[in-house]
Amino acid sequence: MSKARILVVEDDHDISNMLSIYFKSQDYDVDVAGRGEEALEKTRQSLPRLIVLDIMLPDIDGYEVCRRLRTNTRTSHIPVIFLTQKDERSDKIQGLELGADDYITKPFDIEELKLRVQNAISRAEREALTDPRSGLPSGRLIEDQLREIIRSDDWSYLDIRINHFDPFKDVYGFVAGDDLLRFSAMLLGEVVDEHGSDNDFIGHPGGESFIVISNEANSDEIAAAFKQRFNEQALSHYSFTDREQGFIATTNESGAKDQAPLMNLSIGIVSRSKHEFADIREITELAAEARRQDTVNV
Repeated sequence: MSKARILVVEDDHDISNMLSIYFKSQDYDVDVAGRGEEALEKTRQSLPRLIVLDIMLPDIDGYEVCRRLRTNTRTSHIPVIFLTQKDERSDKIQGLELGADDYITKPFDIEELKLRVQNAISRAEREALTDPRSGLPSGRLIEDQLREIIRSDDWSYLDIRINHFDPFKDVYGFVAGDDLLRFSAMLLGEVVDEHGSDNDFIGHPGGESFIVISNEANSDEIAAAFKQRFNEQALSHYSFTDREQGFIATTNESGAKDQAPLMNLSIGIVSRSKHEFADIREITELAAEARRQDTVNV
C-alpha cells in the first residue's frame, strides 16, 4: 500500500518542521505549506489524504482555506484537522461548521495528533470516501455526485480505463502499479484544470478505472488531452528496453512466452443531452459500454 500524503499548513517553521519529521518517521508522505494560498495551490496540484491546518496564517486564515476546500467539488472530501492556539468554544464551533473533521489545540500531544490523523484517514477509507492509493473520491462520494447530476441538464460523464494495467503490475510489481495510479490521478487533475473547471468532479472507483463529471462542452477536450498526455508520459514508467520494443515480455498461464502491449486509455462518454436517465446505474452502464467500444477502436 502506498504512503498516505499529509499536507501540513503551518507558518511556524519549528512546528511544521517537527510535524514533517515526525509523520515521515510514521511512514507518511508529508508536504508543508506556510501560507493559505500556497496550501490551496498544493492541494490542487496533488490531493492529500488529510490536511493539518493552522488557523492563524499570514495571508488568509485557516477558516477561509477550509471554506474554499469545502466549496470546491474536487477537494470537498479531504479530511481537515484544525491546529490552533485558541481554545474558545466559538472558534471550535466555527471550524466544525465549515466542515473540519477534528480540532486540536496548541500545545498538543504529538501522539494524540497522530491518533487523530490515523482515525480521520481510516474513517474516510472505511466509509468508502476515498481510494487509498490516489486519494480521489470513491464509492459513496461518486454515487452522491451521480445522484446530483441526474437531476441536472448540462453534464457529461467520462468512464476511463487504463488498458493493459495488470500485465504492467505483474511485471513491475504492485509498488510500481500504485505509483502509476497516483501519476494518472495527478495527470488527470492537470488535464481537468486546463480543459475543465473547478466544479468538475474526478473520482477513482477502484483499480485502473477513473471517472470525470464535467459539462458537455469540455468533455471531448478532456478525453483527448488525457489520452495524448497519458500515452506520452506513461512511457517513463517502463524500462528503456520495454519502451523501445513497444511491449512487455510476459509468460502466460501455460508457461509460454507472451507479449503484453504498453498501457493506453479507453474512455466512454455519455451526456444528458443525448440520453434520458431514470437511474444512476443507467449512466454508469451506458458509459461502460461506450468505453468498451473505445477499447475496440484503440
